[in-house]
Amino acid sequence: MNKTIICLLIGLTLSASVCLGQDNSGTDMSQTAQTIQKKLENSVQELNLLRGRIVEEKLPMSRKVNELESKLSELRIEYQDVVRTLDTRKLDLINMENDLKSKHDQADYLSNLLNEYIRKFESHLHISESQRYQEVITKAKLAPENSNISELDKYITQSDLLFTSLDRLDEVFGGVVFNGKAVDDSGLMKEGKFLAVGPSVLFMSNDGSVLGTVQQRLGSLEPSIIAYGTETDIAAAKALINDNKGIFPLDPTGGNAHVVEETEQTLTEHIAKGGPVMYPILGMAGLALLVALIKWVHLVSLRKPSKKNFESLLHAIADNDNEKAQAIALAMPGPAGKMLARGAEHLAEPTELIEEVMFETVLSTRLNLQKLLPFISICASSAPLLGLLGTVTGIINTFKLITVFGSGDVKTLSGGISEALITTEFGLIVAIPSLMLHAFLSRKAKSIVDEMDQRAVSFVNQVSKSKAKSTEGLVSA
Repeated sequence: MNKTIICLLIGLTLSASVCLGQDNSGTDMSQTAQTIQKKLENSVQELNLLRGRIVEEKLPMSRKVNELESKLSELRIEYQDVVRTLDTRKLDLINMENDLKSKHDQADYLSNLLNEYIRKFESHLHISESQRYQEVITKAKLAPENSNISELDKYITQSDLLFTSLDRLDEVFGGVVFNGKAVDDSGLMKEGKFLAVGPSVLFMSNDGSVLGTVQQRLGSLEPSIIAYGTETDIAAAKALINDNKGIFPLDPTGGNAHVVEETEQTLTEHIAKGGPVMYPILGMAGLALLVALIKWVHLVSLRKPSKKNFESLLHAIADNDNEKAQAIALAMPGPAGKMLARGAEHLAEPTELIEEVMFETVLSTRLNLQKLLPFISICASSAPLLGLLGTVTGIINTFKLITVFGSGDVKTLSGGISEALITTEFGLIVAIPSLMLHAFLSRKAKSIVDEMDQRAVSFVNQVSKSKAKSTEGLVSA
């Protein structure tokens, strides 16, 4: 306010000076001074009034400013409290959102676990129990897709299956009897009672005509009955189902014994599955065996000269007693004796001629011993080729069946596969023994010829020595 008054006085002074400058020509200094004095008095008076008003208004305004400042401080404190509250609530909201998201994730995880448990429970059920638990399984599987029930009801529905599975474990451990239907060997549906003990399940029809273990056959969704083979098992199973006590006819293989028994077949059935190629393979096997037997008897029946007789022959040759040597050689049995006899007949001839005569006998004997052995070798080589032919024809038949029936049913394709594998099997069965027989007989024939060669060399050497000694005697004489 003081600055305002000073500015006002300066303005009045300047205006008075201007007025003086402008009125120099017609105004007096006195009048000007009076005018200025009057204006000054008025200004001072106005200034005093203004100061009074300022004094009067300053105190209430100061109080009001203090009140406003106090209120501002309170509002700032309140604002800070509100900001802190908002921050706290915002943090709480974020934590709640994270917690809610975590709960949703846990709920999804539990739902997935329950769904997976439902699938595994259904897949691990025995085929006979699918009828018993079908309703509760269906409800549990459809619960997640049902929009008419709450999430809590969905979990309750799925949890019912969990409790049902736990009850099933208690029942199965102690054994449980329940009603149901099963298919007998003739394909008829029979109503009766199931007895489940662990993984093994028995079935007896209401009329008692059908009794056996229960298995699932390939391509069937109904439990199939495999009847017991002995009266003891039948009586024990009947007593157990009717009286809920007794001896349980347990199959420790879990039903695999019946499956293995169904796959067992006689040799005739096994050969019949090989198809038409099996006939030449079996014929070749029989001929190879017959020839080998004949050849073995022939080789075994051949006699050999004893060592003593052969030494006597060599002594006779050394003594130049040709007649005695011929007599001893003719008495020797077998092809070796025949060879030595031929050599003894030509003792007077040159050594080269004796050697050629004896070698001729060895060649004829070798040809005689090798007779029919190539047939066994041919059988050993041809049998695998016939087996391969059967394999090719079996595969062709298999592809024909695949073209007609598709590849879904393995039993439909088993005929062609059996033909393909069985012919190869029997081809090798025939070939391997044939090769062994051929090697054995060839070795035996070769041993006979080798012995003949050895005797022939010894014979010719002795003849050469005796002739050389005779020539030395004549020269000295």
